Amino acid sequence: MLKEERFNAIVELVDRDGTVQVNDITQRLGVSDMTVRRDLSELETLGLLKRVHGGAKSLNVYRPTELSHHDKQIMNRDQKEAIVQEALNYINEDETIYLGPGTTVHMLAEAMDFKHLRIVTNSLPVFETLTSKSNALDVYLLGGKMRERTQAFNGDITNQTLKNMHFHKAFFSCNALKDNDIMTATIEEGQTQAIAIDNAVETYLLMDASKIGKEDFYTYYQLDDVSTLITDKGAKDRLKKLKQYTQVKISKSI
Repeated sequence: MLKEERFNAIVELVDRDGTVQVNDITQRLGVSDMTVRRDLSELETLGLLKRVHGGAKSLNVYRPTELSHHDKQIMNRDQKEAIVQEALNYINEDETIYLGPGTTVHMLAEAMDFKHLRIVTNSLPVFETLTSKSNALDVYLLGGKMRERTQAFNGDITNQTLKNMHFHKAFFSCNALKDNDIMTATIEEGQTQAIAIDNAVETYLLMDASKIGKEDFYTYYQLDDVSTLITDKGAKDRLKKLKQYTQVKISKSI
């Protein structure tokens, strides 16, 4: 089992059961005691769980520290890739679209293979990925103050520029979704996202199912104001509740 797969499995077990012993993890994953203990130490450093004697416990629904863009890239990659493949179906040539920050949206940028798009983003990783492609995309990076942890630009400069822009579609993500509340870690990033979403005709929230039922610091948008939620098959048991608010598309496994 790859390290990324172990991390995902361990976090899922801990969040589901609250507390998990090392022996339980070794038996379920078929790996050594030493490997599990090393993984738990690294996951604690990443802020994904809390080490306790003989195992680990969940940090519940509200993480004390937001992961960096780099750290998030290793989490739930299979689910994110499936979400990206579904999201590609909603993009057409010659459209003007907004791409927000976040690893799922970054992966969407990596998967894009279009000839004529105008793309606006406040995410440095998204911008760098799109401008490295050989096709002739018109790509705009919004200026402002960059938050190092997420490598996203926000603040007055970013927001004033965004207010004058309009998009056919906006693709964005979040840190948590609790009932109708879409949440992120800072007011500044949330406000920037909200402006872009307000100025789009169609809006798409790209979010893996692990974020459902979680909480974060700032609610920046409402799910019932979003055109479509694109998530993975892990959300199937909560599909009825989600559909109370908006259209939901479950990505196919890849």
